[in-house]
Amino acid sequence: MDTMLFMTDVLIPALLQGLVITLELIVAAAPFGFVFGIALAVGRTYGGRLTSYLCRAFVAFVKGCPLLLLLFILYFGLPSAGISFSPVVAAVIGFISCNAAYNSEYIRGALLSVKEGQMIAAQALGMTRLQGIWLIVLPQALRRAIPGITNEFIYLIKYSSLAYMLTVIELSGAGKIVATKYFTYNETFMMVGAIYLVLVTITTIAADMIEKKVAVPGTTGR
Repeated sequence: MDTMLFMTDVLIPALLQGLVITLELIVAAAPFGFVFGIALAVGRTYGGRLTSYLCRAFVAFVKGCPLLLLLFILYFGLPSAGISFSPVVAAVIGFISCNAAYNSEYIRGALLSVKEGQMIAAQALGMTRLQGIWLIVLPQALRRAIPGITNEFIYLIKYSSLAYMLTVIELSGAGKIVATKYFTYNETFMMVGAIYLVLVTITTIAADMIEKKVAVPGTTGR
């Protein structure tokens, strides 16, 4: 097949279909991973002994378990316990868990960097401990955690390629199918790599813009 014809009629349409699936996985996982990460970080930092222990145990399990193995447990293992997920749902749950665990570490570090006096001042103004965390400490911590959260979002873009192992035909999976069928490994995987590079570049630029937008002079180095 002519190279140009192959690109326009086969490769690009297949990769675009895979890209849509990849974006759907990211859009479904990233917000929940972020919110769940905040909950884990706050629970571990300010929760009681049991809450802190449970949060720490969850993070330790996810960090110690390869993501691919976690996906296999969710998709292939849980049905034996009577719990079944579709490939997409299993992949999204795995991505949320992994994204939340690592986000929580970045946010927890940022929470600990906020001076204790901030909470004392909030309570002196009549705020409850929860209000102090939500209105005073957390906004400052999230600003400081943006670089780490950005890195984790970039990792999430790359994690999404593992969904192919659960039969979800996302970007890299679509590329592998085309490359195997037409024996065009170089062209196909270079195109796939270029698309991932574009996604990561857009993410980096967007995160930098957000960091500048929310920066507070004298507190974030901006």
